[in-house]
Amino acid sequence: MQRVSAVLGSALFFLVAPCVLAGLIPWSMTRWEFKPAFFGLEAARSVGVLLILVGLPGLVDSFARFALQGLGTPAPIAPTKNLVVTGLYRHVRNPIYLAVVAIILGQAMLFGDWRLVLLGALLWLAFHLFVVAYEEPTLQSTFGSEYEAYCANVRRWIPRVIPWRAPQSG
Repeated sequence: MQRVSAVLGSALFFLVAPCVLAGLIPWSMTRWEFKPAFFGLEAARSVGVLLILVGLPGLVDSFARFALQGLGTPAPIAPTKNLVVTGLYRHVRNPIYLAVVAIILGQAMLFGDWRLVLLGALLWLAFHLFVVAYEEPTLQSTFGSEYEAYCANVRRWIPRVIPWRAPQSG
């Protein structure tokens, strides 16, 4: 029952947060209409598509890990029971936030719209402030030394090339 509620809660939060931030808001700003490519380089659109294609599966995978392994959601009102340190979390501590920003910046490059670059930068700043002021202290108080070990080995924003492996318990 706990897993079912975690999956449903994560799915609902997925629709409320990333779909609005990386879908509805960019669409409302651009109507997904193409402007001239950044700096006149059509190749920038390909980079944009690549950012979107990398961000989307990472976003979905990270949400699934919260529900299936963490037995909770990414939403602060329904947190996980277990610290999630698998998948992309072995490379970087905040893959959901990075994926959302990558998708927005990808759309900026694809559609040639500087307003989305600004949106991506402002969202990253908001995410950073939230992570530092609320999320990390909460995880520290919830998971203690397990979270400390994780933070000591996995960076907040810059991914590790070689994935970190959590020590096996017991």
